[in-house]
Order: sequence, then C-alpha cells, then structure tokens
Amino acid sequence: MAHAIWSGAINFGLVTIPVKLFTAVRTDELSFNMLHAKDEGRIKYERICSVDGKPVPWDEIVKGYEYEKGQYVILTDEDFKKVNPEATQSVDILEFVDLDTINPMFFDKPYYLEPSKQGKHAYALLREALTESNKVAIARVVIRTKEYIAAVKPIGEALVLELMHWAEEIVEESTLELPGKEKLPEAEMKMARMLIDTMSVQSFEPEKFKNKYHDELMAMIEARAQGKELPKAKKAAAPRSKVVNLMDVLAQSLEESKKRRAGSNGHAASNDKPEKKPTTTRRKKSAA
Repeated sequence: MAHAIWSGAINFGLVTIPVKLFTAVRTDELSFNMLHAKDEGRIKYERICSVDGKPVPWDEIVKGYEYEKGQYVILTDEDFKKVNPEATQSVDILEFVDLDTINPMFFDKPYYLEPSKQGKHAYALLREALTESNKVAIARVVIRTKEYIAAVKPIGEALVLELMHWAEEIVEESTLELPGKEKLPEAEMKMARMLIDTMSVQSFEPEKFKNKYHDELMAMIEARAQGKELPKAKKAAAPRSKVVNLMDVLAQSLEESKKRRAGSNGHAASNDKPEKKPTTTRRKKSAA
C-alpha cells in the first residue's frame, strides 16, 4: 500500500477539504553501483578540499553561493531556516483558469489527492465543478520545506495536484533559431496531411508502448545472474539514405505507413484504391 507524502487540506475560499498527498508516478530506472572490477568491492568517494588536497569531515563543510568567480557567500543552517517557507500542509488555491490557456510545458510532476472520510463530499463537489467548467485551480503548496506553484486538476474520479515550473524556469522559444511562418507548397502539405491521416489512431493507448531498453537490459542481467548465454545483440538498422527531395521522403513514408497499417489490420488501408471488380468493391464496403 502506498504511503502518503503528507496529510493536509485543500483550501479555497472558506472551504477546507482534508486530503492526503500520494505520488502519481513511479520511475522504472535501473540502479547500478560502481564496483572495483578486480574484487567487486563497492567504490567509496571522499570529500577532498581543492586547496590543500586533504579529506574533509562533514562537520567542517558549509554551503556557499558563488556570486563571482572564486568569491563565495557562506550560508549557515540558521540562514536557511529564516527563509524556509512555512510548511502549512495545505494546498492554498489562489485562482481558477481555463485549462486550455496553460502552456503544457509548465506542468512538471503529478500527485494524487485523496480525501479523508469527512472530506469526500466537498472533494466530489470541487472535482465536478472543475470538470463542468473546464477549469483548473492554481495553488501554492509546500512539500518538504520547498514551495511550489501547482495546478489542481480533475482526472477521472481523482483530483490531481500537478507541480508546475515557475515562469523564470521556462526557456523562451525566442532563444532558438526557428523557421517563421512561410507559404508551403500545397503538394507537400497534402502529402503531409495524408501521412498524418494514415498514422492517426482513435485514442492514445500508453499500454502498447514498452520500455525496450529496460526490458532488454533486465533480460541480460537475469541471464548473466543465472549463468545463461546472453541474448544476441540486434543488428543496428542501416542508416537511411540522404534524400534531398522532401516530396520523395513524404511519399516513401506514406507508402511505409500504409503497409504497416495493412499488416496490423489484416486488410488494405482505407486510403488504398478499391479493386476494379464491382462485386469485390461492394463486398469490401459492406464488411467495413
């Protein structure tokens, strides 16, 4: 059973909803230790002073901010306590906005909000009100002494608290060299739209996408742990030939997409031309 990160409350207006905060994602990364190849001993790291070259014990280490090259301002634990945000254990809603007006790049990490028994009615009320109005709540929250801006969003039957980036953390697109608005050849646009159409699906199904690197690495680890023969490495795909003509690339991509769709569906793609025999054409239409 998952453990709550903290217990607190959602506050908006004079309404208070007791809730618990749970992480909504789990990482699937493999963790490795650094070992000595000779005897598999764990590698330890020492804290070495760059001035005298000697190891430094923890009680002699302080935190410093480099405000100029080689010049530091030293801060003590008491200094940090003076500016630490108050851990209010609450999600304080500041305003409500349309979800569509928020740049998705601002969203960072989601958490589930679970109501206490006495808070279920108010929880459901807030969830349904947000759903019907297509709004999200913008709030301030403190987690482990760090303050965040966050959005409270309804997803299914849950309210999700999604931590957000501060405005100054987002890199402006103006810092990049991007192509501006330009009139594109209609033939290329038509081909691009056809390619998008053949690759389109009804809905996103995350379950069909697998972490191939993780699975293959685990298979290798398990085989080696059991003394079995390691799986053979797959041959790298041949590099694609450089095609200068964009229309050629689009046309080739469209054909490959049609073949993949035909293979997965067991019949020709919907954009393929029907057979010339009228009887065969009628059968295909009635079966579709």
